[in-house]
Parts: sequence; C-alpha cells; structure tokens
Amino acid sequence: MANFSKSNVPQFSVEVYQNEYLPEGGREVNAIVTVTSTGGGTTGGVPLTAASPARVAGQAPGAAVVLMVDCSGSMDYPPTKMRNARDATAAAIDTLRDGTLFAVVAGTHVAKDVYPGNGRLATADVHTKAQAKDALRRLNAGGGTAIGTWLRLADRLLGAADTGIRHGILLTDGRNEHESPEDLRAALDACAGRFTCDARGVGTDWEVKEVTAIASALLGSADIVADPAGLAADFTRMMENAMGKEVADVALRLWTPVGVEIVFVKQVAPTVADLTGRRTEAGPRAGDYPTGSWGDESRDYHVCVRVPEAGIGQEMLAARVSLILPAAAAGEPPQTLSQGLVRAVWTDDMAASTSINPQVAHYTGQAELAHVIQQGLEARKSGDLDGATAKLGRAVQLASASGNADTAKLLSKVVDVVDAATGTVRLKARVAEADEMTLETRSTKTVRVKK
Repeated sequence: MANFSKSNVPQFSVEVYQNEYLPEGGREVNAIVTVTSTGGGTTGGVPLTAASPARVAGQAPGAAVVLMVDCSGSMDYPPTKMRNARDATAAAIDTLRDGTLFAVVAGTHVAKDVYPGNGRLATADVHTKAQAKDALRRLNAGGGTAIGTWLRLADRLLGAADTGIRHGILLTDGRNEHESPEDLRAALDACAGRFTCDARGVGTDWEVKEVTAIASALLGSADIVADPAGLAADFTRMMENAMGKEVADVALRLWTPVGVEIVFVKQVAPTVADLTGRRTEAGPRAGDYPTGSWGDESRDYHVCVRVPEAGIGQEMLAARVSLILPAAAAGEPPQTLSQGLVRAVWTDDMAASTSINPQVAHYTGQAELAHVIQQGLEARKSGDLDGATAKLGRAVQLASASGNADTAKLLSKVVDVVDAATGTVRLKARVAEADEMTLETRSTKTVRVKK
C-alpha cells in the first residue's frame, strides 16, 4: 500500500487483498482493492463550507447540484404524491450548505428550469433557498415523461459551474414513455463523466431497469421509495451525502505489463458495478476506470487479470493500481493519490496455490448474489417458476452464508425459506409489487467481509 498526501489534500489509501500464489501453468490472478478516503468530505462529521479551500490541487471548491422533479401527469395519482415530491425537494434544498450552486428542474415530456430560471444556477443562502421553495409550491402535475431531456438540461446547467463537484438528484414515478430507449441512452452517454446522479423511483409504476441504468451510468445510487411519505427523509439523506463529497473525477488506473490481459474490473462494495467497459486509455498499457466523487468513505474493487504462463519459482508484477486525479491544466501531469501492487508467484506448494483469499471469495459470492436475484426475478416474471425457485434459492443461500441480512430480509418477502443453508425455498403465491421492485432495485447492494 502506498499513500500520497499534501496538507490540503484528502488522504487516499489503497490496500490489495489477494492470494498471489499460482500453480504451474496458472494464469488468472484475482485481487480485491480497498480504496479509502479520509478528510475528503467532512471534518469531525461536519460538512465543509463552500468557503473552504480546494481540497485537491486544481479542483475548484464547492459543489453544484440540480434537482430534477418528475411533474408528469401520473404524479397526481394520488394527489399526495406531488405534494410529497415538493416537500422532499424542499427538504433537500434546506440541506444545501450555503454557497452551493443549485437549480430545480421540472421534468415532463420536456424539461424546464423552474428555479432560478433563464439557464442559471443560484447560490444557496437563506434567501435563495426560500425563493426556490416558493417556486416548488407552484409546481403542478401534467404532461409526459422524457427523462433524457431532464438530464441534458441538468448537464447544461451544471456545465456552467466552476465547481469541483457536479451532482444531480432525479425523481421519477413512471416509465420513460415519451422518448425512445435510444434517446435516453444517448443522453446518458453524453452526461457520463460530466456529473454524477442519484436516481429514485417513487411508488411502483416506474421501470427498475431505467432508474438503475441512470444511476449506473452516472456513478450514483438508485433506490425505491415505495411510499411517497418517505421521500423527504430519503432526499435529505441523499443531499447530506452529496454535501459530503469534496473530490471529483477520481479514476482507478490499472497498468499491466506486456502480455497481461484484463479480464474485468468491478466495484463490489458498497454496490456491484461492472466498470470493465468504461475504460479510457491512459498511456502505454494503462487505462482509467471512473469512480466518481469521494467524501470520507471506503469502497472495494475486484480486479481480475490473466498473466502469461510461467514456471515454478518465477514471479511478476501482474498489475499496478493507482488512484488518479486528472491534470488541473493542459501540460500538467495527473495527480497520483495512492498506489497498490497485484503480484503473481508460481509455486508447487498445493496448499498455497489452491487457497482462495477470503475477500476474493466473499465478493465473488456477492456478485453472484446480485446476478441470481436478477435472473430469478426475470424467470418469475416470464412464468418459469422452476427456474425462479432455483435462482432465488441460490440467492437465499448466498445471502445467508455471507451475512447479507438486508438482502435476506428482502428475499423473504418473495420466497418462503425452508432451509437457508441449502437454498431450499418456495415461491410465495402472492408478492406485493413494491417488495419485488425493492428486491430488484437493491439487489446490487453488498456487505463487506465479516471480520
């Protein structure tokens, strides 16, 4: 593990967990990379003020946030839904720290910046927060849903902000019926890397895959708020988390020697997210994988590489993992925050070469857990009850073995558990739609290795 810090820079550390020993002819090397940031977003638990100096050289201080509120016609059914959405957005505005740039967008089949308007961002203080909440009270439901237009407007607003952190919060209650899937995908591709975004579905009439795709593309969180009455608390937590971020655009850089192939790079905690296809080249044999914005937090990544065959007693550097900030200006080098090494050593010691590192084993199981939940729910929807029972049974087994109590609790609302250890379950005859959607939305949430 290496650690690099300056007096005004949050400290990042990289720890690598792996079994570096391979049998003769062995080629696949797996490692869990734990990245921890301290001092990046809070001081004693108190959010940094916008007047704080930039925490990282070259990054502007402060944050910009755009709140995108679904105002389509379905938000009037029941009428309390729109009121809860207004109240939740007001609670999020109250949570903005003074000095944060912000705007509110009303989303229907078109997008309108309802505060402050005219394509601008406001600076949060007691007066602008009150004005924004007045604008919220005038929001009414009516029209369709075209989420890509909301995201593109947010991108235009945030793009004008000279801040280190650019973040969106998006609320929808329905399916994206007034633009094509290709239009939404194009909007996500255009916004990826420009700002991060948390997405929430309220009620049960929205499409899980749409909301999770938004969060995945924009490196944010996705969740369901089945009861609109819970929106204010959820929005407050989201905004508190956003206000805790102080370092943006951190990349996980993977350098590999000649002959080494990258099999995959995944975030595995706090959620599973495959980053393999999001690589951007960063020089000879090096590539960057986006991780988004950081506060005081820790995340785990699973790196799998394939090395050339080698004989007993040989060893090599299989990969070098670095945390990188982009160059502050043209001609300047990027900033290396921390580094860790992944090694490969060939041995004839069977016990050493066949041992599986506990962290690697745990997160391999957590990734499988997310996958079989999604497969099981798809099978259930398509009427393949035997397939659904098998997959969801395996999910129960994995959740039990890994201590993922939250996922186990969600599974118990979809299946009756006969024996968790063997994964023996029966599908419930009746399942509340909210319970099924909650399980699907939260299927990628993981737990860390039990100590």
